[in-house]
Amino acid sequence: MGAVLAAVLAASLAGCSSTGGKRAEERAAQQAAEGRSAVNTPRWTFAMVTHSGDGDTFWDIVQKGAQQAAKKDNINFLYSHNDEGQQQAELVQTAIDKKVDGLIVSLAKPDSMKTVVAKAVKAGIPVITVNSGSAESKAFGALTHIGQDESIAGEAVGDELNTRKREKVLCVLHEQGNVGHEQRCAGAKKTFGGTMQNLYVDGTNMPDVQASIEAKLDSDKSIDAVVTLGAPFAAAAVKAKKTAGSKAEIDTFDLNASVAAGLQDKSLGFAVDQQPYLQGYEAVDLLWLYRYNQNVLGGGLPVLTGPQVITRDDADALAEYTNRGTR
Repeated sequence: MGAVLAAVLAASLAGCSSTGGKRAEERAAQQAAEGRSAVNTPRWTFAMVTHSGDGDTFWDIVQKGAQQAAKKDNINFLYSHNDEGQQQAELVQTAIDKKVDGLIVSLAKPDSMKTVVAKAVKAGIPVITVNSGSAESKAFGALTHIGQDESIAGEAVGDELNTRKREKVLCVLHEQGNVGHEQRCAGAKKTFGGTMQNLYVDGTNMPDVQASIEAKLDSDKSIDAVVTLGAPFAAAAVKAKKTAGSKAEIDTFDLNASVAAGLQDKSLGFAVDQQPYLQGYEAVDLLWLYRYNQNVLGGGLPVLTGPQVITRDDADALAEYTNRGTR
């Protein structure tokens, strides 16, 4: 098994280059086609429960990463989601009742998740938090947190807006009660030299999102940038800008094929990538390493997957990966 683990870790390191990553992907695809994994450890069951709403492309990418790691690690992977905190907690309880061997959760609404995560830890189920909740992860008993620090990511946005000489910015929050979203806008406001205003919209109603942004841009022509907090909302902002006759630059958190295309055609200025594929992949892989070898990464600190500011120049290089749904 020592040789197997070394081979798996070597494959992970090879993924740092495009050639190594392609070869690793080809090996994994061949192994999956042959019905075998890269390890011979027990068939453990890991559950991931997130705060995703229906049809969220960001979480589709997270799942792809998790599923790829699960195939490699001989893991039975279960995924469920709900964007309401209480319902998400109930899904976690269901996973506990199934006596899963590992649990991955997001903590966008930590108050709703605290008790049930504590139940999982008490039951002896190792927990890794992902994406949201880096500040609460350790206190809740999780092994580590994988994602970007939302405040740091926000600060990077503020710095980029300064570089682009923006003066008045609208930060669009699409999910009420999501602590990560508040941290993003607060971080941007902290480093941005101009003025920034928050706009709260109903992210489950895209026409409403577009109408709300359009109304703000129409009533205040001095707004010269709009920052959305998720890739799908960038497209709505672009439409709102056009209808309002605004000259504001549209920027966004997160990356997908649509955002990459927007960067290439200049309808978007920049995007902040937190590498969701990596969040899913590493969450499963680190749970496997913990079950197999009691390994823990981070030393009590989050394992950061971002932020990375992506511009038009970067989008060209990433197009292949965004088109296949892994970036």
